[in-house]
Amino acid sequence: MDKLLVHGGTPIHGAITISGSKNASLPILAAALLTEEDVVVRRVPDVSDTNYMVQILTGLGADVERFSGTVRITADDITDTAPYDIVRRMRASVCMMGPLLARNGRCVVALPGGCVIGDRPVDLHIRGLEALGAKAEIEGGNVILSAPDGLHGTTIDLCGENGPTVLGTDNVMMAATLAEGTTTITSAACEPEVVDLAEFLNSMGAKVTGAGTPTITIEGVAKLHGCVHNVIPDRIEAGTFMVAAALAGEGVTLRRVHEGHLSSISAILRRAGHQVKFNESGDACTIHRGDNPVPADIVTEPYPGYPTDMQAQMTALFATTPGTSQVTDTIFPQRFMHCSELKRMGADIQVHEGTATIKGVDKLSAAPVMASDLRASAALVLAALTAEGTTEINRLYHIDRGYEHIDEKLEALGANVERVRA
Repeated sequence: MDKLLVHGGTPIHGAITISGSKNASLPILAAALLTEEDVVVRRVPDVSDTNYMVQILTGLGADVERFSGTVRITADDITDTAPYDIVRRMRASVCMMGPLLARNGRCVVALPGGCVIGDRPVDLHIRGLEALGAKAEIEGGNVILSAPDGLHGTTIDLCGENGPTVLGTDNVMMAATLAEGTTTITSAACEPEVVDLAEFLNSMGAKVTGAGTPTITIEGVAKLHGCVHNVIPDRIEAGTFMVAAALAGEGVTLRRVHEGHLSSISAILRRAGHQVKFNESGDACTIHRGDNPVPADIVTEPYPGYPTDMQAQMTALFATTPGTSQVTDTIFPQRFMHCSELKRMGADIQVHEGTATIKGVDKLSAAPVMASDLRASAALVLAALTAEGTTEINRLYHIDRGYEHIDEKLEALGANVERVRA
């Protein structure tokens, strides 16, 4: 088990390239099961979550090769049961349900366990697949879905208590590509990762329209074929490094980004007094820390609102921003595990009913801290960049789930960090 030592106080500068999106890669890799032909997916980040997905595909019987960010998948003979010992390690493995059900007419996938950031139920996934004609049973901790009479298009509302479900939208969209007739998803998630999956499916011969809007229409086809696809840039990784630049930067340039995907993050950084400038084509941006940063308030919302996956990082920025800022998470109100660790570093934060109130302090001091989830661990790394002394961040496996070689990228920007064995 690794830990990260961050020696604070060294400004960062220079340029790095943003990796492909982890959250887009996972359902796209799962969707390769919809065809028996070769599928090639490029710019897949080398993170533990994508490694687990590759292992799941292999466990299902697919032939998978991975090299230099490219994954080739041939799923000509697959089983219908996802291996539990791998599925249990990654909640996003539930996105296997849609493609397995559509391809085999049956699937067995383990229910995901509890999550430190709060309840993330799969009932919307199951409800959507049942609307297409599947029968669902819960047995031995598994979801068993079967469709002996095939899947049939219908209209499905996927709005949950906290808004649309991204993976639920993905699951239903994938299953509907091989359903008979036309499926309409209302209250669909609008995230760029959903759009990327739709474009991948269309490259395979699917007929998906409306992705990126609350209404997605899928006209079922008899068969899908192989394709080659480039995954979109990871907007959360880009946002994380944008905050790093606002905290400790002297001019940081991020290459291979998508300006439109980062609009809500850019807006908050500018409101907080920092400079964000994109090039003419919108695929690179440069961030300068503001001379006089000011507090700001954030309320997380489904896309195109401010992403829940970026609230912990912004909390780290506000910890040393003069004045009082507020961060409210409407998606996962319990997602504030990072705050207690930031307080160990000297932050002044109070959390009450899904809102963190942050009073900026002059400086943070290094302390041993523990990562509790993927984005919380990123927030601790960011805070450590400017803290006095050496911060020891334990349970680094959390950050390795979703950030490709974060220590190497920080080192490329001049940060003084080192990965060591715990």
